[in-house]
Amino acid sequence: MKHIKNLQIVFILFLTIFAVNGFSQKISNPLPAGKVHATDDVIGTDSVPAVYSFTTNFKEVVIVRFKYKTDILHGLEEAVIQNNIKNAVILSGIGSVYKYHVHSVDNSTFPSKNVFCKEEKPADVVSISGYIIDGRVHAHIGVSDGKAAVGGHLEPETEVFTFCIITIGILADDISLQRLDDKTWR
Repeated sequence: MKHIKNLQIVFILFLTIFAVNGFSQKISNPLPAGKVHATDDVIGTDSVPAVYSFTTNFKEVVIVRFKYKTDILHGLEEAVIQNNIKNAVILSGIGSVYKYHVHSVDNSTFPSKNVFCKEEKPADVVSISGYIIDGRVHAHIGVSDGKAAVGGHLEPETEVFTFCIITIGILADDISLQRLDDKTWR
């Protein structure tokens, strides 16, 4: 009987250890201690890891549909508020637009400059991806009119023609995505 009780205690300890360690976020190259936002004094220094990665899981998946004449960026921002999304991955997006506005980054100088493309013509949405970082939408879009394709950062005045569907994977609120799109953290 004492032997069974000892096995029960070992089993309970095992479950406790698994519960504590098995569900925690694993960071393979943690952020250095200190400031949350990068400044020029860390550009090109060893304090910024060459590769920063971590693992996490989706809490849930949200699918958002936009109707005719809906501004996609504003609609995404509204969906973030409605669903109380803090951190997420924009997994995919499809549909069509009758006008689009994107910007790409001219990487010939630092700081980089934005190059804008604004067209009022129909196009298929071939991809939408990006992140929601602390409630802020950072989305990219690719559109094609059958002859040419253009893509970049999603800007206001990209408006739906037939429909648009975007799938969002929600992440835990307690992870930090702050540095992922910080172009000065180099």
